[in-house]
Amino acid sequence: MDAFLTFMQSQAGSFTLACLGIALAIIFSGTGSAKGVGMTGEAAAALSKEQPEKFGKSMVLQLLPGTQGFYGFVIGLMIYFRLGTLTYDSAFKLLIAGAVVGFTGLTSAIAQGRVATAGIQILAKNEEHFMKGAIYAGMVEMYAILGFVIAMFLVI
Repeated sequence: MDAFLTFMQSQAGSFTLACLGIALAIIFSGTGSAKGVGMTGEAAAALSKEQPEKFGKSMVLQLLPGTQGFYGFVIGLMIYFRLGTLTYDSAFKLLIAGAVVGFTGLTSAIAQGRVATAGIQILAKNEEHFMKGAIYAGMVEMYAILGFVIAMFLVI
């Protein structure tokens, strides 16, 4: 245990913590976005087969869960550019930043994918109410933005 604690407080241990932060940010937010975009894309493809004139609006709904992956990528890059000189404390903050954006991105992208899929059902039945589905899906985005902002404060 003492050897582990000594390693974590060394430069190599701090580097490892920061790299874990990058991994958490990119892997989890990217996974959530892939799942959300995928499930919405399935519904959008089915709609486009029956009503091809609604392709553009269904694509807007499909893209919404993809933003979480972008947020994780940005935080991962910001952590990467801070890898030069690290202390244990600063590296731990970078690890937490990656975890915050990763987990908020994972959960909100999946939830947003479900809401956007329901929005595609609204679009299929009543095109005039398309914006209601987009607004519902946009509301979920707020939680991803909150996680992104907190992660940015931790990295800066």
